[in-house]
Amino acid sequence: MRYVCSAQLLCLLASAQIPSESWPPKTPVIPGTVKVTADVPYGEHRRQVLDILEPKAAARGARPGAIVIHGGGWIGGSRAWLAELVCLRFVEKGFVVANVEYRLARTAAAPAAVEDVLAAARWFIANARCYGVDPKRIVVTGDSAGGHLALMVGMTPASAGLGAPAPVRAVVNFFGITDVNDQLGGANRRDYTVQWVPEQPGRSELARRVSPLTYVRKQVPPILTIHGTADPSVPYPQAVQLGKGLEKAGARAALVTVDGGSHGFPKVVTDEIYDRYVWSFLAKTGVLKQRAPVHPAHSNLLSCTPTKQCGFAAAGGSN
Repeated sequence: MRYVCSAQLLCLLASAQIPSESWPPKTPVIPGTVKVTADVPYGEHRRQVLDILEPKAAARGARPGAIVIHGGGWIGGSRAWLAELVCLRFVEKGFVVANVEYRLARTAAAPAAVEDVLAAARWFIANARCYGVDPKRIVVTGDSAGGHLALMVGMTPASAGLGAPAPVRAVVNFFGITDVNDQLGGANRRDYTVQWVPEQPGRSELARRVSPLTYVRKQVPPILTIHGTADPSVPYPQAVQLGKGLEKAGARAALVTVDGGSHGFPKVVTDEIYDRYVWSFLAKTGVLKQRAPVHPAHSNLLSCTPTKQCGFAAAGGSN
């Protein structure tokens, strides 16, 4: 089944009425129903570690897995950022989660972060059964630079020379960078990208090697992208370009557009995105075995032709 199309997601309330999430968030609060195994090494560097979060309740069978990758422009951030905001969402759905740390630009510039998350994904897949995870039902997700790295995990072939591929079932990309060269100069130049890919011989080619757009082809896992039209950090057209490229290649992908959305969304909007799109997408791709609630508009999203415009009415307005 083809998934490529675009959907309009209207903010439930004006952004002025809902303050943005504090960033970084407070120390995560992990409920007693969740088991955490912290600082599990997947490499030799002190930042090449991950945390495993899993339900304490016994499972009836193998669980799905989620690899979660934090953002921060490859120059900052921590896996603690997403422990409560993202990881617990997946644990509550029965997932075992690998919350990944990786080397930042001040320690090692590009392509180190890509190499690290690929190594972390391979480690999680190889050790999946130790945690009761079905290695064929693993999704990778992240936001911003983490979205970029999630895409790289799902899309990077062996020919890229960035490490062995990590075969995941699906990718959920929240406003990730898709074209690194686009952010090294011109109107879309971003300081964080310049720090991650500093001046050097072959700089443009390196940026191309670490860009998801380079690896657009039919043989990639299903990809769900969520991006706001008013994102000041990662230009929304990058998401559109990725979606169009995947459509042309015959890959399975979907783009959820948040009208007026910035770089990150209020919790009420994020909740809506997960409820209406993410869980249904993961059920449709086979990551989730149980039937997830499918909003009528999401049914249209997953069955529409690549040229059809899909949308839905949201509280407070319609598209």
